Amino acid sequence: MLLIVLKILLILDLIALVLAGLYVLGMMARRRPKGGFNAKLSDRHYAHRGLHLIASGIPENSTRAFRMAANNGYGAELDVRMSRDKRLVVMHDESLKRTTGANASVSAVNGQVINQLTLEGTREKVPFLEEVLPVFSGKTPLLIELKTENGNYEELTRRVVGLLKQYPELDVMIESFDPRVLFWLRRHRPDILRGQLACNLFRDEDCTLNPVLRFLLSNMLFNFLTRPDFVAYKCEDGRELAPTLCRRIWGPQFFWWVVRSQEQVNALVERGDLVIFEGFPAK
Repeated sequence: MLLIVLKILLILDLIALVLAGLYVLGMMARRRPKGGFNAKLSDRHYAHRGLHLIASGIPENSTRAFRMAANNGYGAELDVRMSRDKRLVVMHDESLKRTTGANASVSAVNGQVINQLTLEGTREKVPFLEEVLPVFSGKTPLLIELKTENGNYEELTRRVVGLLKQYPELDVMIESFDPRVLFWLRRHRPDILRGQLACNLFRDEDCTLNPVLRFLLSNMLFNFLTRPDFVAYKCEDGRELAPTLCRRIWGPQFFWWVVRSQEQVNALVERGDLVIFEGFPAK
């Protein structure tokens, strides 16, 4: 009887080791080069949705917020969605309600309509990506997040990459929560630095994904297919097992979002990480 129990325990241990190995392999990412991450991209901080401050009439993801970031020497992070007529709209939310007051989604409205909307009670209009790229071209780097919807990851990625060809002096990276974006980039444009966005989706009340997909994405278990050049993980979830193991074992460049204090900036920079900040002028 004891022998049977020992055999069962041994089998369970082996299964646990195999699963642990697969877990670690799943989050595989490209190791940061010994000389450091791309110097043009790692020598500055990134303003989350631009250097915005609504109290001063500068809304998030507005052309003015991006100019403020570039003029102050910051890189910037922005979000891109596709409108009904395939325009590349700079907007974080799927719904236009919070930022413009319009009760519609970006994907359901033509770009001509969207471009007439103003942001957060200001005169700033919702910009298209082609209006923002010149702000950073030849100046400071840009971190573009692709917001996929209804399986449009390939078309969205193709259109953004096609537009980027017009700005050869722009230092740019592309990131997404959707690993299919990264897989497409790995196959078709490996020269563009690609990053896996992630957080603990079980803490996200707005997440509608099934538990299995939440687990896979939260733990970056598609990395072995997409091989991201960097990982951008949510600050509040930084002590989770997945980012801790990924950082220590695979050693990719890490970005953290959203950083809201200089103290936190200092701590992250000290260990070689990059920050996407908001709400204060990061130093």
